[in-house]
Amino acid sequence: MKEIERKYLILDKDLSFLNSIEGKQIKQAYVQNEIDRTVRIRTKGEKAFLTIKIGKDALSRDEFEYQIPVKDALSMMEILQLKVLSKTRYEINFENHLWEIDVFEGKLEGLIVAEIELKSEDESFSKPPWIGLEVTNDPSYLNARLIERL
Repeated sequence: MKEIERKYLILDKDLSFLNSIEGKQIKQAYVQNEIDRTVRIRTKGEKAFLTIKIGKDALSRDEFEYQIPVKDALSMMEILQLKVLSKTRYEINFENHLWEIDVFEGKLEGLIVAEIELKSEDESFSKPPWIGLEVTNDPSYLNARLIERL
């Protein structure tokens, strides 16, 4: 499966528009973390996933994701003594597209990133008024790079 995703910073740090939305707690860690491939373990609310991403292009990569037991995900993170990135994710529908807003925690507190998944690289979409600078092609905003700051 191909993941096509654009990533943006939030223009305004006033997140009051998120107050009416229930966020999901995400914890993720990387078993393998290289420039052209990652193997990620993630818990998201009451579910967990093992995800493999392949490719250097931040806009479009091959992605394989499999649901796994939460207990297994947490055990792997602990047994392998992996750094764990924590964030809360909010999902907002805006003009027929789903936007995911990640509010990072811990050492990354203050970082807020919005992502939109697309069907094609040239798909047109409207940006919500709170969207700021696009950082899709800035590798320092990839979760796989952010975790190195922990």
